[in-house]
This record gives sequence, structure tokens and C-alpha cells, in this order.
Amino acid sequence: MVAQRMAGKIVALAGPRKSAEMATLVEKMGGTAWLLPAQGTVFLDDAELRKSLEQWLAAPPEWVILTTGMGLDAIFSVAEEAGVAERLLAVLQDSNIAARGYKTVNALKKRGLTPSVRDDDGSTTGLIRSFGETQLQGQRAILQLHGESAPELLAWLTERGADVTQVLPYKHIPPQEEHLEKLLHSIVTRELDAVTFTSRPQIHFLAAYAREKGQFDEMLEAFRDKVVAVAIGKVTAQAMKEEGVEPRVVPEEERMGSMMVELGRYFADRS
Repeated sequence: MVAQRMAGKIVALAGPRKSAEMATLVEKMGGTAWLLPAQGTVFLDDAELRKSLEQWLAAPPEWVILTTGMGLDAIFSVAEEAGVAERLLAVLQDSNIAARGYKTVNALKKRGLTPSVRDDDGSTTGLIRSFGETQLQGQRAILQLHGESAPELLAWLTERGADVTQVLPYKHIPPQEEHLEKLLHSIVTRELDAVTFTSRPQIHFLAAYAREKGQFDEMLEAFRDKVVAVAIGKVTAQAMKEEGVEPRVVPEEERMGSMMVELGRYFADRS
């Protein structure tokens, strides 16, 4: 039965967003959810975004590279408040657009925009692959991020000769140390059966804390052993691999509900 797929399992939720809903899903499948955020509050930096937008519209680039639908929505929200939304739309219509992720493509679609380059698998690597031999030498590009840098993508664009300006609509705040301490302790002691990660910063914050405390190798061993590492999608899964953590559960559909269903299936198949 679906209701018993997580019977007796303890699942840590490393993402604060929609944690109550996720905890309810775990409990409905017979498990216990622990909210141990590995990411602090995400906030919109209006002043910084407004400044970036002004520079963007004053000197429109050849390329606009978008990595999140939420980020694009935030940009348009600030543009509307500033009375330049129509100007922004016109600039985008005249630019080459690259998009990562179906949510980004949907955010473009609702504004009548279609990317000329889009990833083939929802990841940064997939986006780079989809550029192929596209000429970027001497091209100016806006790179829209979501709260953190994208060193792999930025390095690749720079190597191809693009002049890149980064725009970060949102910023991530480090999590409370007490939450990281409890999460790390629960992983290395194998109290947990699984940890769900819903964004790149969560695994990076946790890994940095584990290194600081001299328990990084212990953490990796726990993830190889009992504790199941779960990623909401391919971008988060890639970040986990960068830290040496192999995600064992990654749903095809990048949604929190799908992630929990897939985790429940994982446990059921091994019971």
C-alpha cells in the first residue's frame, strides 16, 4: 500500500519551502519527517535587481540566459513596478534567449517568448550541450541566476568569448547552525533513513559545514551506507555529485510531490 511505503522511516527535509506539505506526505506514507533546513530564507534583493535591470535595458545584450522561471517572474515584477515591463519584453524579443528547465520555458511562453537554445535534460550541463557550436565570441550576455553563482556555466561562457553580466533576483541566506549541526549529526549517526534536497545551496551549505567540523568523509560514508540522498531534480542532483554525494532518488518530474512518491517507491522496492 502507498500509505505504508515509508513505514518506520525517518526523512529529513533540508528545504524550508513547503516543508509542512512535504511532512504531511511523509506521514501519509507512514514515515516521520524532521524539518532540518540546510538553507536559510530566500529573499528578493529589489535594489540590486532594479540596478541590474536599468543597466540591462540601457545596453541590451545579444544573449539572455535564463536559469529559473521564478527568477524571470521576479525580474518582470520589478520591471512592472518601475514601469519598464514593456521595454523589457521588447528587449527580450530582440535578444537570443537560452533557457534551462521547463519552468523557465513556461515562464517565457506565457509572455509569448520562445528560447532559441534550451537544455535537453533540465541541467546546466544539458544547457551547455545544447549551445553546440553557437558563436559566442565577443557577444554580450545576461546570465540570470537564482540565489547562487553558476561557476560551470559562467566559466564555459567566458571560455567561449562571451562578455557575461550576472543578474541574481534572489539571494540565499545561510541556515541556522543548530539546524546544520542536527542534520549532520543525524546523518553520520544513521538516525535518518533519507534526506531530501530541493536546491543546490542546501547540499553546498551542508558539505561546507561538514568539512568545517571535520566530518565530511563520515557524511559521505553515511550517504553510501544507510542514508538515502534524494534530489528534487537534475540540477540539485548535479550539485550533490559535485560534493561527492550520489543521489539515489531523482524523480523524472521536478516536483516536491513527485520526489516524495519516488522516495516511497524506493523504500517499498527494498522492503
